Amino acid sequence: MAAVAMAAACGRLLLRGVAARPSRCFSSSGCRSSTDGETAKFQPPPKPVIIDKQRQREERRYLSPEFIPPRGRTDPLKFYIERKDMIQRRKVFNIPEFYVGSILAVTTADPYADGKTNCFVGICIQRGGKGLGATFVLRNVIEDQGVEICYELYSPRIQEIKVLKLEKRLDDNLMYLRDALPEYSTFDVNMKPESRLDHEEIPVNKLQVRMKPKPWSKRWERPKYNIKGIKFELPEKKMKAAEKWSQPWLEFDMLREYDTSKIEEKIWKEINEELKK
Repeated sequence: MAAVAMAAACGRLLLRGVAARPSRCFSSSGCRSSTDGETAKFQPPPKPVIIDKQRQREERRYLSPEFIPPRGRTDPLKFYIERKDMIQRRKVFNIPEFYVGSILAVTTADPYADGKTNCFVGICIQRGGKGLGATFVLRNVIEDQGVEICYELYSPRIQEIKVLKLEKRLDDNLMYLRDALPEYSTFDVNMKPESRLDHEEIPVNKLQVRMKPKPWSKRWERPKYNIKGIKFELPEKKMKAAEKWSQPWLEFDMLREYDTSKIEEKIWKEINEELKK
């Protein structure tokens, strides 16, 4: 009997100790005790945000650079009339989205042979011109000989522009490939197009090319060209000499900046309205 009474007394002490302890919750979201000792209301975790990349791709605006008029334009009516012709051309001919660094296959009609066509495969190294005078240059090395062709984007001779590999480069102008090793400008003429999803972001190829020994067509190491896609292997003395030609004050020249956001918005609406007709 004494043992039973002692066990009962120990049980009461244990129950009192458990009751005196504050309640603990091991769940971070199930319950939270406030400073007053009262349990706060349950707050569910925030809902995950689902990003529809395909819809973003559809909403993303791609405005071909030739639609944006130059900064020193003197006759806006001229570019307005040219845009009308450019839109009419795009209604009957598909001009795909491409950038400097993309690999294209362009099929053109042969002016010297009826019913014959020519197809050239190369990397786009430059885009220039505005309006109907827009051009792009393709480069390829065929039989150890560099070949470049400058096409007029809205020329009626062009029958097809096929994008074999859609990508960007670190620079907006790849004319330095003329002075680079031939391997960076060599592409198979029978190259097959690479498949990609429409909602994927445009990849940026961060390749840095190696150059041939000097002399080059231009002194690409100078800061005014701001080249990022060349792996310079020049002596340190020559690289320091090139830094003397730097113009750091141009970075703070606000008059050099050309804000085209309002013009792009206006032209984008105009193009959409015309294409819907």
